[in-house]
Amino acid sequence: MDIPDRPRPYVMAHRGNSAHCPENTLAAFRRAIDEGTDLIETDLHVTSDGHFVCIHDPKVDRTTDGSGAVRDMALSEIRKLRASCGRAEFSGECVPTLKELFDTVPENMAIALELKTDDFLEPATGQKLVKEIEAASRRELTVLLSFVSGRVQAVRQQARDAGFDIPSGSITYRRPWPEDGFELQGPVWPLLLLNPFYVWWAHRKGMLVCPLDLAPDRRLWYYRLLGCDAVLTNDPGKTLRALSRAERS
Repeated sequence: MDIPDRPRPYVMAHRGNSAHCPENTLAAFRRAIDEGTDLIETDLHVTSDGHFVCIHDPKVDRTTDGSGAVRDMALSEIRKLRASCGRAEFSGECVPTLKELFDTVPENMAIALELKTDDFLEPATGQKLVKEIEAASRRELTVLLSFVSGRVQAVRQQARDAGFDIPSGSITYRRPWPEDGFELQGPVWPLLLLNPFYVWWAHRKGMLVCPLDLAPDRRLWYYRLLGCDAVLTNDPGKTLRALSRAERS
């Protein structure tokens, strides 16, 4: 997947700018956009009434003022919660829906959706997600991600049944080689030390590589040396400045 008019390595904002804003909130996404990130990454869970919401944990306890499992709560219940992570200046933030994310992110900016639950193995859930992506005209600049390959493949099959495809990626803590069947590989960064030929191997297979490293600035020289196509970061503004300095040196 190429992002028009943007040089590599692309910068992917992990849960938005989660270094300076509550993660996976519209405030975090907007700050990352304003700072010039190339991709917005978020996590998707499914409410009890079938809505997609941007939240990382299976429970709302850590990031909101509520408690309970996302899958046991209706969207109307989740919308009443404050997603400020205890920070008073963000008291107006709530858990956003996928549609709100699509409405917030510019049309020419890519979005990476990490599928966090086995609900995405269900055909009806996959069909609904595919329809939302299609309705937002986002199918070319959306990437499906998961640590569980089957979730991505299940949704992707629904897209293919609908007559198109969606780029997808595999994230791993353990596999020191690229997994076939994906356009993007997300190995935890020590795997690139264990196997320095990982990126070369992935490129030979036509895949992009974005190491799983939430604070990549100290290792940017290594990622650039290997030819990584993107870097993941909690602080996209800081990482963009570090990349700019590296390119000038």
